Amino acid sequence: MAGPKITMVGAGGMSFGPSMVNDVCHTPSLADSRLVLHDVNAERLERAYRFAVKLNDATGSRVRVERTTEPAEAYEGADFVMASAEFGRFRHWREDYEVPKKYGARHINGENGGPGAVFHSLRSIGNTLAICADIERHSPDAFLINLTNPMSRVTLAINRATKVRNVGMCHEMPGGIARLASRLGIPRRYIAAKASGINHFTFYTEFRDTRTGEDLLPRIRDYYAKPYFDFTRRTQQLTRLADHTMLGRLWTEFHYVPLVAHVVRTYGVVPCSVDSHIGEYLPFALDTADWMPIPLDFHEPVMVIAEKAAAFAADTKLPLPLGRAGHSPEEVVNIVDAMWNDRPTWIMATNVPNDGYLPDVAPGAIVEVGATVDAQGLHPDVMPPVGDPIAGWIDTQVELQNLVVDAAISGDADLAFRAVLEDPCSPPDEASCRAMFDELRALQADKLPF
Repeated sequence: MAGPKITMVGAGGMSFGPSMVNDVCHTPSLADSRLVLHDVNAERLERAYRFAVKLNDATGSRVRVERTTEPAEAYEGADFVMASAEFGRFRHWREDYEVPKKYGARHINGENGGPGAVFHSLRSIGNTLAICADIERHSPDAFLINLTNPMSRVTLAINRATKVRNVGMCHEMPGGIARLASRLGIPRRYIAAKASGINHFTFYTEFRDTRTGEDLLPRIRDYYAKPYFDFTRRTQQLTRLADHTMLGRLWTEFHYVPLVAHVVRTYGVVPCSVDSHIGEYLPFALDTADWMPIPLDFHEPVMVIAEKAAAFAADTKLPLPLGRAGHSPEEVVNIVDAMWNDRPTWIMATNVPNDGYLPDVAPGAIVEVGATVDAQGLHPDVMPPVGDPIAGWIDTQVELQNLVVDAAISGDADLAFRAVLEDPCSPPDEASCRAMFDELRALQADKLPF
């Protein structure tokens, strides 16, 4: 039986491209697939193709790897489409972070929540809906796996404006399991966990040692109660000094977590993500420490390093052990395998419209819950209520989801400005919000819907 045609949109990018190629090549039941790499940047696409061919050869896989810059060729007859595509990602991310800060915004990241994320959302939604239009034109039965941020808002736009079957996927929840397991000194393979919420703002409802059945959430709460997590002024000063190096920034991103410690200690809930993500939705994020790092200063150079590493791997004649890497922790290709081969598989975190899966979150909002996947599609888990105060925090974000998505679909600048006004991390008054909005609008005019 021939395998599926899997089209990767934005295949030249480093966030997901290499790991998705790796996972297809390391999934024996997808050995006869056609893997079509698609990107509008021909140079990056060619590099990604050379890397994919080399990886495919190293694994001994029978996957047929192709590449094209032409949308019709990429989408025609596709069974699955993986999309992770943005234009000018880091340049605009810098604008999304720095311009609002100039006008008094109290945001921590500028990517998925806060006033800068309104503009990130508008750009990503427009680009993703164009991808969906190509899917509807060339492969209307294809299943789209969206990897583009802001995840909740982009996924809502897909469901509201198109008929494309889809799911949104993110690696934060599985990554959080690995991070906490290492801190508890328990091998990752012995952890069973569940979580729920909205993307980048999910909280563990279960964290269990499968060998003993022990509920580990009390141990995690005790762990964050240790003096180490007081993050004293001295600790903050040392961390700030270390943040000038890449190794220091790596430590800062994943281990300097005054906000996570505060949330665990104050509310008793355990977030899946680190400060840079959950802080985007909490107006008190910056109040939990005298100093907070700029996550963009970590992520941008990491991508530069990844670009160089991929280029080296694609072109070097040195014998790299690419075939030994094994399947990554990502769950995206697991969905393809489960649906194509009717292999029921539980996926830890899927982003889907809420249909009773979280009873105290608004119907239709994009929520992140586990799901079983088979040939019939996704069957999301029905989870317990998220409870207060999480439900209230999520309600605020759901309202913003709706405003931003309506603004993107309708091209209504007034709705977008209203979303800025209502975001709890925005500049302190309407005049400052207007000045911020107008400056970002001028900087990004060619990528906005109005």
